[in-house]
Amino acid sequence: MSELSSKPAKAITSSSKHHFFGYYDKSCWDASQRWVLGQESMFMDRAPNAGDTITIGVIDTHNKNAWRPLTQTSAWNWQQGCMLQWLGDGTEIIFNDIGPDGFYARIINIETEAERKLSRPIYAVNRQGTHAVSLNFSRLQNQRPGYGYAGIPDKWEAVATPTDDGLYSLDLQTGASELILSLADAANFQRMPEFEGKLHRFNHIQFSTNEQRFAFLHRYKTPDEEVGRTRLMTMNLDGSELRCLSDHGFVSHYDWQADKAVLAWSGRHGIGDRYFLFEDKIGGDIQIIGGERFKTDGHCSFSPDGQYMLTDSYPDETDHRSLLLYHIERDELTTLGRFYSPPMEWQIRCDLHPRWNRDGTQVCIDSIHEGHRQMYVLSI
Repeated sequence: MSELSSKPAKAITSSSKHHFFGYYDKSCWDASQRWVLGQESMFMDRAPNAGDTITIGVIDTHNKNAWRPLTQTSAWNWQQGCMLQWLGDGTEIIFNDIGPDGFYARIINIETEAERKLSRPIYAVNRQGTHAVSLNFSRLQNQRPGYGYAGIPDKWEAVATPTDDGLYSLDLQTGASELILSLADAANFQRMPEFEGKLHRFNHIQFSTNEQRFAFLHRYKTPDEEVGRTRLMTMNLDGSELRCLSDHGFVSHYDWQADKAVLAWSGRHGIGDRYFLFEDKIGGDIQIIGGERFKTDGHCSFSPDGQYMLTDSYPDETDHRSLLLYHIERDELTTLGRFYSPPMEWQIRCDLHPRWNRDGTQVCIDSIHEGHRQMYVLSI
């Protein structure tokens, strides 16, 4: 059922249950590149309800891809799982869960099984594993089902731009958190007339390589819209130097180019939708990457050495998703594979979400081209 142009994709999880990692903006490999993080579900044909659990585990690539279960969580979705990721370069993992007091993050050492809990859930974690940025997952679930978590209503549901909810910094050592940008403050920054009467939210946060600066999407919509309109913004972890890199209404997936610029599939007036590279400075340069080679949105990321861009596509007219590798300097685009993706309800779809390993020699994807949701690895 899969149609590959060059590279074979090898399943590293068993078809007895469904497995996935989630988003494209973090590596599922540990620093040694032996262990691969994954999530295991008993079903794949519906969105998770409150109380539905997934099992978190690691795959031992040095032992026939043996699956080792670690724990479970009830805060997850099909797009991004439970925000599961390695914490720094050690043996700890971090992910979100739900308890009597709401959503929160858990940190577990996979060797000693020692565990600690944080007061807030995490969205993005810096590379050193010292700080995170958090947001309101109930608001996200209410305004964009499939990216938040079921189980807790948003207490600001009827408030368009809350003054006491937004982005929070979270110290992963002490557990201390602080509101660094409210939705009201974001809406008042370089305010646009089209903000009026819209519900505002934050989504898709990612740190740059300098550990202190991060990017995020500021989205706003009417109650009957699905996504709405978007601005691409950046700021420092202490809440300073807020910038808007793009305000032409449409921004989707993105990745940092070190700490200098942000590559994003976005729209620009008079040009249309392309991969644009936005310099992270006031009045910064904007470049088109790849020209018209890329026809659709995809989950883009730079290789560890910065020479390549990896991305994917949404299903074409034959219901296949393409896995694409682009050499930036040579302007060369290679199709690594095409994977059958049967039509599914949008909230439970299985995007490839391609992820690099630590040295850029392998790529891991989630796919359902063999009839069940599994994790696959391709050598580059």
